[in-house]
Amino acid sequence: TCSISIVASPSRVMWAFFDPNALTAWWQTSRSVTVPRVLGAYAVEWEPTDFKDEMLGRLGGAFHGTVMDYKPDREFFVAEAFWLPPDGNPIGPMALEVSCSPQRTKNPQITLVKVMQRGSEDGDRWKRYYEVIAPGWDRALQSLKRYLEST
Repeated sequence: TCSISIVASPSRVMWAFFDPNALTAWWQTSRSVTVPRVLGAYAVEWEPTDFKDEMLGRLGGAFHGTVMDYKPDREFFVAEAFWLPPDGNPIGPMALEVSCSPQRTKNPQITLVKVMQRGSEDGDRWKRYYEVIAPGWDRALQSLKRYLEST
């Protein structure tokens, strides 16, 4: 679970999770198909990294699942999600949940963004995946903040 406060409206934050150009800008995706509706696809892909993790191999690859809940300007939930690394077997299933809560102050509007990613396995590969993904989400949310606050 990671969270960050961003000076942007909840609708603009949610847009950044579904717009292909925004995803490329802040999450460095190489391509994406994201449909903001129940049963919509949520698939993003990154170029493989030059370096290799000793357990996971190269990072990058694709993450895909199905949007099971979508509340405009508030939250979405992706289920049956899998990470397909460039090398090796997929990791999943897992879930991704993103929520946007307005933190109304005098001005400007601030949104608290929370991201929670979870899976049900407990093996060494899963543990290593979460060791890598937790700081990755921190970096991604910082990048999202910079992107939304500068555009």
